[in-house]
Amino acid sequence: MGFEVDEDILQDFLVEASEILEQLSEQLVTLERDPDDKDLLNAIFRGFHTIKGGAGFLSLTALVDTCHRAENIFDILRNGQRQVTPELMDVILHALDAVNVMFSELQNREELTPAAPSLLAELGRYCQPASAEENAAPVSSEPAPASPGSAGIAGLEQAEYQQMLNELAPASDTSSDELSDSASDDISDDEFEALLDELHGAGKHSGVPVDAKSSASAAEDELIGDDEFEALLDQLHGSGKGPTITDDAPFAPVAPPPSAPAPVAVKAEEKPAAKAPSASNANTDSTVRVDTKILDNIMNMVGELVLVRNRLLSLEANHDDENISKTVANLDSVTGDLQGAVMKTRMQPIKKVFGRFPRVVRDIARNMHKEITLEMVGEDTDLDKNLVEALADPLVHLVRNSCDHGIEMPEVREAAGKPRVGTIRLTASQEGDHILLGIEDDGAGMDPQKLKDIAINRGILDTDAAARMTDHEAYNLIFAPGFSTKVEITDVSGRGVGMDVVKTGITSVNGSIHIDSTLGQGTKLQIKVPLTLAILPTLMVLVGQQTFALPLTNVDEIFHLDLTRTRIVDGQMTIVVRNHAIPLFYLQDWLLKGARRERKDKGHVVIVAVGNQQVGFVVDGLIGQEEVVIKPLDQLLHGTAGMAGATITSDGGIALILDLAGLINAYARRYV
Repeated sequence: MGFEVDEDILQDFLVEASEILEQLSEQLVTLERDPDDKDLLNAIFRGFHTIKGGAGFLSLTALVDTCHRAENIFDILRNGQRQVTPELMDVILHALDAVNVMFSELQNREELTPAAPSLLAELGRYCQPASAEENAAPVSSEPAPASPGSAGIAGLEQAEYQQMLNELAPASDTSSDELSDSASDDISDDEFEALLDELHGAGKHSGVPVDAKSSASAAEDELIGDDEFEALLDQLHGSGKGPTITDDAPFAPVAPPPSAPAPVAVKAEEKPAAKAPSASNANTDSTVRVDTKILDNIMNMVGELVLVRNRLLSLEANHDDENISKTVANLDSVTGDLQGAVMKTRMQPIKKVFGRFPRVVRDIARNMHKEITLEMVGEDTDLDKNLVEALADPLVHLVRNSCDHGIEMPEVREAAGKPRVGTIRLTASQEGDHILLGIEDDGAGMDPQKLKDIAINRGILDTDAAARMTDHEAYNLIFAPGFSTKVEITDVSGRGVGMDVVKTGITSVNGSIHIDSTLGQGTKLQIKVPLTLAILPTLMVLVGQQTFALPLTNVDEIFHLDLTRTRIVDGQMTIVVRNHAIPLFYLQDWLLKGARRERKDKGHVVIVAVGNQQVGFVVDGLIGQEEVVIKPLDQLLHGTAGMAGATITSDGGIALILDLAGLINAYARRYV
């Protein structure tokens, strides 16, 4: 595919279209629940219109064709000439999928794949008012041919422009031959009047029929007003302003028929549904587009500065010089402010992940004939862009799981005394230097005994181990590899890989997941992840003479070792903390195999949380908390169990950063 246009123009289009496409998915699902929201109809119309305008400027004919048909449908809807139905929304959502595919190809500078002819035909059918649908002429399913050298007015393709005229003013005297022969930038009266018809509705801008108006225009050379001229420019350049509707017909869409599956309701509690941004309202002078690689490099340099700051703080403690102390204190303050400012440039709202769930829930509910309300709280919570990307797939698995396993069929819910409509609630909030994400449903809940029986039948547990399990430990069985409560495999679940992927994805970003459930009432999962992965808060400990760093997010409690509080269970040493037995391990046995020595009766116990399990590590000494920058291990050390990376400590030494989940999986899997 050739991109002869300026790269900056293409990038501007990609940025704007990306934001609009993210919003359209949620807006369309919201519209299905509230079809008489005229503001939402207009917002969706403007979204497709803006993408169409930009695509037309870039000569992306296939993208223009799909967006133009979708735009026409919403013009029909907002004029009250057709009602919103689940079947119509299926077609529109499939059209949005096709637009997303073409947009992805455009990002990769690939040839665009036009929408399927059957989809274009369906879009063309819904472009007609409901009363005229049966008599409507067949709509061509092929996109209009493009000629790179035949630029029409304001950058529109000649063929595309002719197609627009044919659709809007079929009775016009202008023929395709006459248009093709016109190489001038001037447009004829007929062409101009056809554009006005598009802006105001055929024959409505002056109350005179189109043909009569054309004759009068040629004779009197009448002028147009400033507002009409600006609207014409907006139409030609795709500014995002939709045509002005002067039709006085009342807008009264009819609700979907009772026999159709109820649409998914989407409720955002903190703010109203977002509207598609308008290019005319965008303040382009206040923003600068920066490659994320540059931001990553800046963050790496800030990380190095943090290491230098830590080193200076350590050295300053050994010098009794007031001037040095003040200078180091100033450097510490400036470094902290700079670190916070750079981290903000990498932050993105969790809405980039949450925004896809209305469509996911809607499709699953419609396919499974369930009724589900999706509530989203805290969509504006910011976290590191790398975490946004890393959490996308795990959260999709959890939401799909709630729809499939959690929410019951409407008849089952009614029989249990529940509302027919189930509720899934997504929440996000910042707690200190961590983000808490919640996925909660009011569905069937989980039966711990059933989970144990499935684990026993699949060889994941033996009978004795299952008998000793608490309910909370039984809930965590769903994260075991190959575990699934589904008897039949479907497109949604049943293969036993989803929840295992969830846990792996969350632990890979130093996060943890907690699950709680009540049979018959519902299930709640809470995910805790750090704000950023670039700079990691750690607890520095000594094992022998070597320093190690434990991610602070995993540390729950620290106390002095007291062997009188230990017990031996199944051959494993445990320590009793508040009447709860926790497996106890000496880190020296795992990390310093070449320097094995007698275990001491004195030391410190660090209780860490790994997933939903707690484990106690015995260490020889505590150094304290320290922010570190993770450095990758040498290639020779890649794959070493329990090692996440290395860092430079405040005293100039080297410390290994432990991957606690990997460490326990390698050395103590049977105990946790």
